[in-house]
Amino acid sequence: MAPMRPLLLVLALASLPCAAADDAPPKGRTMQEVLDASQPSDWRRLDPEHTLYLELDSGRVVIELAPAFAPRHVANILTLVRGKYYDGLSINRSHDNFVVQWGDAEAEDPKKARPLGEAAAKLPAEFTRPAQGLAFTRLPDVDGWAPQVGFAAGMPAARDPEAGLAWAAHCYGTVGAGRGGPPDSSNGTELYVVTGQSPRQLDRNITTVGRVVQGMERLSVLPRGTGPLGFYEKPEQRTPIRAIRLAASVPEAEREQIEVMRTDTPTFEALVESRRNRRDDWYLHPAGHIDLCNVPVPVRATTPAKD
Repeated sequence: MAPMRPLLLVLALASLPCAAADDAPPKGRTMQEVLDASQPSDWRRLDPEHTLYLELDSGRVVIELAPAFAPRHVANILTLVRGKYYDGLSINRSHDNFVVQWGDAEAEDPKKARPLGEAAAKLPAEFTRPAQGLAFTRLPDVDGWAPQVGFAAGMPAARDPEAGLAWAAHCYGTVGAGRGGPPDSSNGTELYVVTGQSPRQLDRNITTVGRVVQGMERLSVLPRGTGPLGFYEKPEQRTPIRAIRLAASVPEAEREQIEVMRTDTPTFEALVESRRNRRDDWYLHPAGHIDLCNVPVPVRATTPAKD
């Protein structure tokens, strides 16, 4: 009977349950499938009282301000906007893989600097805020820059539970208030947008005031500055700013009709998972990890709001 043992072994193995397709890990949804299944309650309109339109010759850049993180700076920026401080100024810096920055190119000359009007010339630093009272959607993965990261008030954010602090993170599209040496040397007259690899070393060192939600392509393609730190050396190299307007002051018909996905819903958590573990047909090895600044916050066109 010995010669029959291999055949019996083969038959025995054949009778064992195999790893059928039904036993494989369920195929996760793609980002598009998550978006397609989203409900109206998963989206929000921008608050026109905290939305800026940066008007360039190339078009409009939409900026959502973040009063939850920098209330004093946001209030001062709104005062500057209402006083038309930025109108006619310029983008004076485009630092490769870092930021673009705008403001008054003559600010260092008291005789030529543009007056601030009713805006404050000096503000306290707003690098962090209390974590308590801030709704926070935490990502499941570790972060090298903070104990916890996630989203709060629509912004990529971080927090330290032991210290009881939270802060907005420097991701692509983050808008910050440039400062000099002293921590309290920013007031919103000089603003920058991150256009390169996320410079998270800036977190808790500069006041962040918002983020670009539409029109980043108008900033990221600007010619790089030829001077130190990417500053333009000649006036003609600068990009003129037609105006910065508050959305609430713009007629409804001229406003951007867009919605942003809320970051405090199960749908957003599903979207995060769709990016952590890419199970699109092209991906062979899902990463099982995602960096804070690689989480997209979708924006979609919508119809005008009805009274």
